[in-house]
Amino acid sequence: MFTEISTRFIAYLAIFLFGLIVMRHGLFQLAQAKLQVLLTEITNSAWKGMLAGIFITALLQSSSAVMVMLVGLVAARLIPFTHTIGVILGANIGTTVTAELITFQIGSHALWLLAVGMLLLLFRYAICYSMGCLCVGLACLFLSMSGLSSLAEPVSTFSFTQDLFQWAASHSAYGAILGAILAAIVQSSTACIAIAMGFLADQSMTLPTAIAIMIGSNIGTCLTALLASIGAGPSARQVAYANIWLNALGAILFLPFINGLASISMMLSSDPATQLAHSSVLFNVICSILLLPLVRPFTWFVSALHGNRL
Repeated sequence: MFTEISTRFIAYLAIFLFGLIVMRHGLFQLAQAKLQVLLTEITNSAWKGMLAGIFITALLQSSSAVMVMLVGLVAARLIPFTHTIGVILGANIGTTVTAELITFQIGSHALWLLAVGMLLLLFRYAICYSMGCLCVGLACLFLSMSGLSSLAEPVSTFSFTQDLFQWAASHSAYGAILGAILAAIVQSSTACIAIAMGFLADQSMTLPTAIAIMIGSNIGTCLTALLASIGAGPSARQVAYANIWLNALGAILFLPFINGLASISMMLSSDPATQLAHSSVLFNVICSILLLPLVRPFTWFVSALHGNRL
């Protein structure tokens, strides 16, 4: 039974990640050049960079993709490191769009969405290809979410899972550590949130524990940018370090207030999955707004710690 469930779990997770990649690929191919121009032209102030980060990340459905793009642009000296902080803050907000999308109850129509997407992929036009990838990707997300939710009940009966959840629930920091490890493995904070949503729907995980995992997953997904910065020069590495520090500081700031964040989210929705999605939005928006006025001292801090002073 364990082998069967673990195989299905891996398969559903793979479908979820495949859906994210397909969506990102189609949209990125359509707008890659324009997005890079956007980043190089309007990141000269922190607030404009944050708006650009929100827009681009919501479009690409991946903060990791934006971070890799930033590392490349800084390594190529197209933008300075100091102009990336606002974009990173915006990327953390933009990535919450996916979590909100997968809470919509359109799983029963996912196959129709998949069929429309496959049909659009037959056309040669770039817009058709992009929209086809979007439809196929979204269909994969909804289908995999349905599968992950169906596995939550049998998975939660394993003694190892119960012990792990009890450990994560015993302290918010432990939940964050679990989320960071899981996100570092699957390289997607959204996938971690999707897994937590499945257990929330089955009532085998509490909302505060799921929020702690969500907060930790933001740190774990920083590994992608860190790997991309290897050999890219000191300024590019500072982008990756800044991403880690921003998410770590946000986690430290919010971990003591997880129960309060859970209470606010429960007032906004009665659906557990939607509550977690709203928590992700609130967490990232509040952290970014609080840190936005501190961009100058923060860039000095990162440069002093991981490179040359500004």
